[in-house]
Amino acid sequence: MKLLVTGGLGFIGSNFILKLIKESNEFEIINVDAELYGSDKNNLLEIQDHEKYEFVKGNITNRRLMEDLITKCDAVVNFAAESFVDRSIENADPFLVSNIRGAFTLLDIVTKQKKRLLQISTDEVFGSLSSGTATEQSTFNPSNPYAATKAAAELLIKSYVNTYDSDVIITRCTNNYGPCQFYEKLIPKTIILANQNKKIPIYGQGTNIRDWIYVDDHCNAVLSALLNAKNGETYNISANNEIDNITIVKKILNLMNKSEDLIDFVEDRPGHDYRYSMDSKKISNELGWKIKTSFDNGLTNTINWYLNNPEILKKFNSDIVQNTTPWKSSN
Repeated sequence: MKLLVTGGLGFIGSNFILKLIKESNEFEIINVDAELYGSDKNNLLEIQDHEKYEFVKGNITNRRLMEDLITKCDAVVNFAAESFVDRSIENADPFLVSNIRGAFTLLDIVTKQKKRLLQISTDEVFGSLSSGTATEQSTFNPSNPYAATKAAAELLIKSYVNTYDSDVIITRCTNNYGPCQFYEKLIPKTIILANQNKKIPIYGQGTNIRDWIYVDDHCNAVLSALLNAKNGETYNISANNEIDNITIVKKILNLMNKSEDLIDFVEDRPGHDYRYSMDSKKISNELGWKIKTSFDNGLTNTINWYLNNPEILKKFNSDIVQNTTPWKSSN
């Protein structure tokens, strides 16, 4: 099977490609990535010369390029997205271009070429939940520009499935963590700053709750949906592992033998959702997917990966990582 993977130099996309190349002989991969701030060629350095892997620099909004690449493939997995909420608050325009226009470009092409598309979405489309948990049928209530663009892409996809019988699957996932994650995210940022014995900025009082899933478990779910789901289906992917931010930071500091004095509570960001929660019974019941990695084991693996890759730790500017209000324009 030949796959076009978009955004494959990013965190989740690169883990997905590594899994397919290293654990199976059944897949050929074309990875198209625009090489923007969340991309890192080093994520796939070990397979860059593999006979079943090809890299193409390009943007998913480039229709001519996408038509050419999709023609060569059996299916598309769309990881490409602007995904950093703080940046969407500062400037939403790139999010509209990539997350809506880019997704539409892929959608329209696969529909015309009669190929399968798997769209990666997010639990953030449901917004903050004070109680209960979101199912696949729950109402969208996005509360930041990033989440709104991902919800818009889902609505476009549903309209194409209904109108043209497009072969598209949507998967929504909770917060991922693991190797290769971009340093602006909570867990790698905490590891990097703790390793340097520098203050770790935590929004508000750190009470915001997220459901955390190890990236390899997410990749397993995506692969299962790609190969086995019926067209038009949507699946929530979660670990039933809701933890607030301050607990995670304290866990990391404890595992790294660092003092909690490094914690620095800072101004909360605008529209910061308090709690995300999704029910993933559907993908478990229909496709047999299950979580394999406990949070404690996954967190230990993640810390060890960063500490065993000192070049990763050194190249990040701690002043950028320590920015307490990244949503505010620098202009």
